Amino acid sequence: MNKAQLIEHIAERAQLTRQEAARALEAVLEGVTQTLVRGGEVTLVGFGTFAVDERAARKGRNPKTGEPVDIPAARMPKFRPGKALRDAVNG
Repeated sequence: MNKAQLIEHIAERAQLTRQEAARALEAVLEGVTQTLVRGGEVTLVGFGTFAVDERAARKGRNPKTGEPVDIPAARMPKFRPGKALRDAVNG
């Protein structure tokens, strides 16, 4: 499912126009993004948790040349599914 299909699904299920559904989805995504940028986490009970993980700097290798490369530290978003979502996926 892509973003357009998700908007269509939201519009049908919530009896909204596509424009209203698109604005609602954008608002949710913006809220999650802003919270993660600030270092917080977003927990949707039964669905899962969005959080930020700190990745330490490390050494790597250029696969083409074999030359060592410094990989800088980074903050990476992650998602941990909730129990209800895991149970639904596993039947």
